[in-house]
Amino acid sequence: MPHPRSDEIIAHLSAVDKKMGRLIQAAGPLLLSAQKGTIFSGLMKSIVYQQLSGKAAGTIHGRVLALLPAEPSEHATAIAALSDEVLRGAGLSRNKLLSIRDLAARSTAGLVPERKALAKKTDEEIIELLTEVRGVGRWTAEMILMFTLGRLDVLPVADLGIRKGFGLTYLKKDQREELPALEAIARHGERWRPFRSAAAWYLWRACDLASQKPA
Repeated sequence: MPHPRSDEIIAHLSAVDKKMGRLIQAAGPLLLSAQKGTIFSGLMKSIVYQQLSGKAAGTIHGRVLALLPAEPSEHATAIAALSDEVLRGAGLSRNKLLSIRDLAARSTAGLVPERKALAKKTDEEIIELLTEVRGVGRWTAEMILMFTLGRLDVLPVADLGIRKGFGLTYLKKDQREELPALEAIARHGERWRPFRSAAAWYLWRACDLASQKPA
């Protein structure tokens, strides 16, 4: 389902950036939307998915969720009550287990605020808070901002898909052997404010479109 502000966002991006406008025409409606769930559940899923294929990570994430109560607000407390053996048995690596333990402890102690408490905080304040959790870096915090909190002006310049999509959209073919510099993406992205999340979403779509083209 298109974003409720889709028309406004697309009109702005197309007006300030002709190449982005052409990408939008090729990619279609803006389907970026905030997902339901708690901040804890979003972070836990991100930790599980780190450095794994989507299918493998999904299987492990499903096993972990099967160990937890149906009510997401009870997940942090439930994690603390489960043994290491049970959680490792679900497929978690030692490092991911330690990260999820830290996340659960911080959440239970009120150090990982939920949606309502984060509503008045800036993106950078939220990133600073979330990256205090073991195993949570800036990229993971940016994904929470975009896909859990629905923040509209996030540009994860270090994301591989963003860098590839930017190269496909803005660089000539003979310039695409190397990924564009983070600073170049950030600088160009200033024109997309206050809708950089939508621009990022379309850069990911640029990668999808390129993969669909015959070699």
